[in-house]
Formats: sequence, C-alpha cells, structure tokens
Amino acid sequence: MKLKLAPNSLFAVLLRKPWWLSLGIAVAMAAVAFALLPPAYRVVGALSGFPLLVISAMAAWRQRHQPNARQVEQATQALRQLAWPAFSRLLEQAFERDGYTVGRGRGDTVDFKLERQGQQMLVSARKWKSARIGLEPLRGLQTAREAADGAHAMCICLGDLSDTARPFAARHGITIWQAPELAQAMRGLLPAAAGSRGF
Repeated sequence: MKLKLAPNSLFAVLLRKPWWLSLGIAVAMAAVAFALLPPAYRVVGALSGFPLLVISAMAAWRQRHQPNARQVEQATQALRQLAWPAFSRLLEQAFERDGYTVGRGRGDTVDFKLERQGQQMLVSARKWKSARIGLEPLRGLQTAREAADGAHAMCICLGDLSDTARPFAARHGITIWQAPELAQAMRGLLPAAAGSRGF
C-alpha cells in the first residue's frame, strides 16, 4: 500500500518549500531543546526534529534539478515573446522528451492529447500568455475531460488563476502549470539569454 500525504499537511507543504526551510526548523528545534530542556531530555528533544531532516532530504532530492528564481524569470520572459506556433512546438518537444506520445487537439479547448503508459491527458495551453485565467477555459477543459472518459487534464498559463478558477481546478484535479513548471519543462529547449548560461 502506497502512503500519500494529505496535500495541506505540514509535511506535504514543507516538501513543496525550499529544502533548507525544513532543515532550519529542525536545527531551531534542536537549539531550543538544548537551551530549555533539562540535561536528561535534551537529546530526546533535539531528536524530535528528525522527521523534518527527512523532509529536508526528500525536498532537496526532488528540487535538485529545478530552476532557480532567476532562471524562472528568464524562461518567463522568453516564453512571453513567442507566438503560438513556436510555443506549441516547444511544448511538443518537452512532452515527447518526458515520454509522452503527443497528438494535437481539435477545437478551442484542448490543444494537446498526451498518452503515456495507457494514461491520457488533455492539455489546454493556447492562453499561456493571458494575465489571468478565469473559470470558463477550465470548465471547457473539464467538459472535454469528462467526454474522454477518465483522462487527466492540464492547463498551462504564465498568468494567475482567478479566485473562482483556482478552487475549481483543485476540486476537479486539473493540473496547473505556471512559470516554475514551464521553466522546468523547457530546460535545455529555450535559447540562453545574453550573458547567461541558460538551463
């Protein structure tokens, strides 16, 4: 049986944060234990932060190839300059590199149909440059997903989701890719900016 953390539990939240945050909390807990507890209990108190050390190590492993804030900003600027044909070709390359079979969607709602290991995902990406994504594109994506009988769904956007769109996406399990996820997916595909090494 595979254990799954609740998405809003402390450990799940810390796994999504920089690895050094969990490490810092563990060190602070150890320092407080040594400063405030009687000598007989100091080691036990300090060891209470051990789960946070495990979380820190897990987060560091997951984040080892993730782009930093500067690289995310560079990728965002580069992607905003692209027209849809160029952006869609880059996305197709990124998906294929990650092992998906990529097909193009039809209509205004689904831009890509991905398949990997028998699982299908519908992707809406054409509004990637919009400053804000509202509820309607996500409703259309969810309708297409229901018609596809068990497909997963993803929306790609550099802008923010509206106050109604974000809970809708969470409620229906729609994956959202924004700037950090796009920067990660596009690693090595975008040209390096002048004066930088790229990523």
